[in-house]
Amino acid sequence: MSSELVSIIVPAWRASGTIGDTIASVLAQTHGDWEMLVADDCSPDDTRAIVAAWAARDPRIRLLALEKNGGPAAARNAALAAARGRWLAFLDSDDVWLPAKLERTLAHARAHRSVLTFTGFRRMSQDGARVGGYIGVPRTLTYRQLLGDTAIATSTVVLDRDQVGEVRMQRVYYDDFACWLGILRRGFVAHGLDEDLMRYRVQPRSVSRNKRRSAQEVWKAYRHIEGLGPLAAAWHFTRYAVNGARKYRRF
Repeated sequence: MSSELVSIIVPAWRASGTIGDTIASVLAQTHGDWEMLVADDCSPDDTRAIVAAWAARDPRIRLLALEKNGGPAAARNAALAAARGRWLAFLDSDDVWLPAKLERTLAHARAHRSVLTFTGFRRMSQDGARVGGYIGVPRTLTYRQLLGDTAIATSTVVLDRDQVGEVRMQRVYYDDFACWLGILRRGFVAHGLDEDLMRYRVQPRSVSRNKRRSAQEVWKAYRHIEGLGPLAAAWHFTRYAVNGARKYRRF
């Protein structure tokens, strides 16, 4: 496992309209020691062909063509199983990084000996023409703080496998949130880098845009994954809802 190599975990499904921008943003990184593992979850469009064409031009890009559709957790797990780097960076197939994303995040992770590092970001419209206000992040997050916070955006996360060990996603609705909670539950602290380094593409039909379903699944995570009692779950859910409302009150 290379101490400098960053394994970029990218689940993809029906991403033909955006995956090219995502890959281009990785190619533009100032930190060049990376491998990009794009796990295509049986897309019915041209996602695989597009990724394969990019991979033919740059061997750091690897297409993992899944044989069976299994959802985001299964796609991420396929990429995680193939990862060879010390560092695991997560990037969704419709988001993009700014050029210094990896370099700045790795420097912050090393400086703070951080097992989980995350950064600030801005939303952008589906066509990329409109960019929203900056969404900052706290300096640190503990397990209890994360239970009631929405600060960690998946496409900003970098994990240090030297500290966290093997990483696998649970097949639940919010597999990413469950993973971060599972790591911090072990006593680790997440470190936030309050810099604008990612663009989150707002898709009208994305998981995060269905607020009612999202609320239901966060509650299930508290009760069934984290094992919280009803009063504790209600307390953290209230904090989560308030923080989420603040985060989404503007574009």
